[in-house]
Amino acid sequence: MSVAVASFAIFAASQIGTPGPANMALMATGARFGLRAALPFVAGVVLGKQLIIWPMGFGLMELSEAAPGVFVALKYISAAYIIWLSWKIAHMRLGQRRETGKAPGFAAGLIVHPLNPKAWAMIIGGFTSFVGPDTSSLHATATIAAVLLVCQLLLHPLWIIAGTAIARSVAGTVWETYLMWTLGALTVASVLFVLFGRGT
Repeated sequence: MSVAVASFAIFAASQIGTPGPANMALMATGARFGLRAALPFVAGVVLGKQLIIWPMGFGLMELSEAAPGVFVALKYISAAYIIWLSWKIAHMRLGQRRETGKAPGFAAGLIVHPLNPKAWAMIIGGFTSFVGPDTSSLHATATIAAVLLVCQLLLHPLWIIAGTAIARSVAGTVWETYLMWTLGALTVASVLFVLFGRGT
């Protein structure tokens, strides 16, 4: 076995398509600014995952075994960032005119996945569960990177579109506050699940 591409693609789609810190940020951005303005942020989020995949494929997992304390610290620092992001989402108001703020750009999207515990868990799971022992680092990393890239390009914009559609229904209504607090709570819940539910 080299890389179980079909199985990994199903796993990746299930992870990328379900609620998590990145998708909640994408939905909130779409709700606040619309699809077109959010596209640079989407591009950053998509490419940001590659910043994890390639170092992971070429030795970062071995380094994590040699210095586990560093990676535990990074995990909790990342979680703190995502919880802060959740607070920002919860206090975002869709009823404000879009011209009063600026959509997060490419650079903001680029750091979402490197600071996302769910992304780290997904990528580690990909290398440990779907790659055969005889597979070269280049082949394994390129395959996992390509599968995740395709899944992100297909699924991340859907969260932006969903946010835009929801905003049309709830912006300026009593349900707006509940929606934004729910998105923020789901973001926190997804991080806590990765930190404590899976033990990763």
